[in-house]
Amino acid sequence: MANIVVLGAGLSGTIMAYELVAQLGKNDALTLIGEGERYHFVPSNPWVAIGWRAPKDIAVDLADVMARKNIRFLPQGAKRLHPDSNRIELNNGTFVPYDYLVVATGPELAFDEIEGLGPKGHTQSICHIDHALKAHDAFEAFAENPGPIVVGAVQGASCFGPAYEFALILETELRRRKLRCKVPMTFVTSEPYIGHLGLDGVGDTKGLLESLFRERTIKWIVSARVKAVVPGKMIVEEVGEDGAVRKTHELPFGYSMMLPAFRGVKAVFGIEGLTNPKGFVLADKHQRNPKYPNIFAIGVCVAIPPIAQYSVPVGVPKTGFMIESMVTATARNIGALLRGTPPDTEATWNAICLADFGDGGIAFVAEPQIPPRNLNWSSKGKWVHFAKIAFEKYFLRKIRTGEGEPFYERWGLELLGIRKIVRNKNKKE
Repeated sequence: MANIVVLGAGLSGTIMAYELVAQLGKNDALTLIGEGERYHFVPSNPWVAIGWRAPKDIAVDLADVMARKNIRFLPQGAKRLHPDSNRIELNNGTFVPYDYLVVATGPELAFDEIEGLGPKGHTQSICHIDHALKAHDAFEAFAENPGPIVVGAVQGASCFGPAYEFALILETELRRRKLRCKVPMTFVTSEPYIGHLGLDGVGDTKGLLESLFRERTIKWIVSARVKAVVPGKMIVEEVGEDGAVRKTHELPFGYSMMLPAFRGVKAVFGIEGLTNPKGFVLADKHQRNPKYPNIFAIGVCVAIPPIAQYSVPVGVPKTGFMIESMVTATARNIGALLRGTPPDTEATWNAICLADFGDGGIAFVAEPQIPPRNLNWSSKGKWVHFAKIAFEKYFLRKIRTGEGEPFYERWGLELLGIRKIVRNKNKKE
C-alpha cells in the first residue's frame, strides 16, 4: 500500500488528483491538501473584478467532488513540509505521511517587495478571488469618479497575460459605460517590450498588442521598475539596457491593478535541495526533485529559469497547456513507480494561451515554450473571446465532475484550429 499526497488544491492540484486515481492500486490511498473547502477558477478573476462573473459562477465544492472520487480531502492547509521524514505538517498541528508527494501549491504573492503594492496597499490584484472582489468594489467606486488608470506587472513578475487581459477588459467596460473619454490609461511592465510575455514574444504578439494599445489609446512604459506606490500615485523607474535609470515617472491614478512577483510558499520555502532561493521547487525532466526522488512538482511552483537576463527581472510563465502536460507526465511517472518500473514520461513544455479582451482577444501557440521554436504563432479576433468562455466552461465542468480529457490536448487544439496549422506546416516541409 502506498500513500500518495497532492499538496495544493488549485487548478493543477485538483486535476493532478483526478489523473492519479487511474494509476492507483486497490490498496493505495490518495490525499489532496488545500486551503478552504472551495476552489475558484483563477483565469476568470479578471471578469470577476469588473462584475462580469460572480464568485458562485466559478466556484467548486472540492469536498463533495473529492468524496465522490474516493479522494481524501483535507482543507486545513499546510504549515510545513518535512521531506526528511516524509510527512506534511498541517496548520491545525496534525501530520500527514506520504510515500509519494506532488507539490502543486502555486506561488506566494510577493506584494511586500514593493512599498504600497497590493490589496493591503494602494493597488488591486486579480490573483485570488478575494482580491478580485475587492478590485470590483474599487472599480465601482472609481466609476463614480473616474480618473487615470495604471495596469501592469512589476519587476520579477512571471505572469503577464492577465495584466494585458485586465487592461483591455477594463478599456472595453469603460467604453460600454461611456466613461472611456474620462480615463487616461497607462500600461506599466517589467518586460523589455510590449508582448514579450516572459517568452521573448510568440508569433507577432509584440505587433498585435502594440497595435491594440495604440488603437485604444493606452500608453505604455516597458523595462519598468516600480519603486513605490502611495495613495493615488505610482513611482516608476524606466531602466535602460545598461541598468541605468533613464527616466523616473510619477503616475497619478484613480485605479490601479499591478501583478506582483511570485515566490515559493512558506510550507516549502528554504528547504535545501528542494527549492531554489526564490522558493520554487526544483524538478528534473520527469517533474521529480533530484534530492528527494519521491517528491514531484507541477504548475507555478516549479522552478524555471528566465529565458534571458534583462535590466529589469522578467520571469517565465507556466501556462495551462504546460501545467496539464506536467500533470499527465507526473501521474504516469508515479504510476510507473507504483508498478515497480522507472519513470519515463516527460512533460511537453509547450504554450497555448487565450487572452480575452472582452470584445476580442489574442491567442498564441509556442512549441516549445522557450525559443527557438518549431511552431511560433499568434492571432487575434472576436473568436478568442468565445474560445475563452468555452475554456472556462470546460475546466469548471471538469473540476466539478472529475471527468474529461485534457482541454488543450483534446479540445483546445481543435478550438484554435492549431491542428490545421500544424498539418499545413508539415506539408510544406
